[in-house]
Amino acid sequence: MASFDIVNEVNTQEVDNAINNTLKEISTRYDFRGLHTEVTFHSKENRIHLVAAESMKMKAVQEMLIKNFIKRGVDSKVLDFGTEEGTSQGHLKMDVTLKEGIDRETAKKIVKEIKDLKMKVQPQIQDDQVRVNGKKIDDLQAVIQHLKRKDMGVPLQFTNMK
Repeated sequence: MASFDIVNEVNTQEVDNAINNTLKEISTRYDFRGLHTEVTFHSKENRIHLVAAESMKMKAVQEMLIKNFIKRGVDSKVLDFGTEEGTSQGHLKMDVTLKEGIDRETAKKIVKEIKDLKMKVQPQIQDDQVRVNGKKIDDLQAVIQHLKRKDMGVPLQFTNMK
C-alpha cells in the first residue's frame, strides 16, 4: 500500500538567512540610518522579534521580511504577525511567530477536501500531519496535485512518498 504525509515544516536555516538579508537591507537603507531597528530570531521558540522606531518603519521591516522569505524559498504564509506594542524607549515592538505543523482545523479541511475527490485513498490525521494511504500511486499523485491548487492557509509539503 502506497502512502505519503502532508506536513508543514519550516527550514530554520533559510529563515535565518532571510533574517540576515533583512538586517543587511536595513543597514544599507538611507531612511533607517540613525534609527533604532532590531530583528532577532529565536529558533527554539520559532519566533522573530521586531523593534522599530515608528509604525511606518515597522511596516517597511515587515515587507522586507516577507520579500526575503520569498527570495529564500520559504512561504510567507508561515509568518503570523502579532500586534504592535510600545516600548519604554518610545519604539514599537512586535513578535512574529512561525506557524509550523498542521493544526486540527486545517487537518480536518484537508481530509474533507480529499474525501470530496471520491478516490480510493484513506486520509488520516496524525498529530500535526495528515497521512494519505492508497493502492495506486496515480491516485496519490492526483490528490497532491489537487491540494497544491487549493489554499489551506498554511504552506503544505508532501513527504515520505512510499
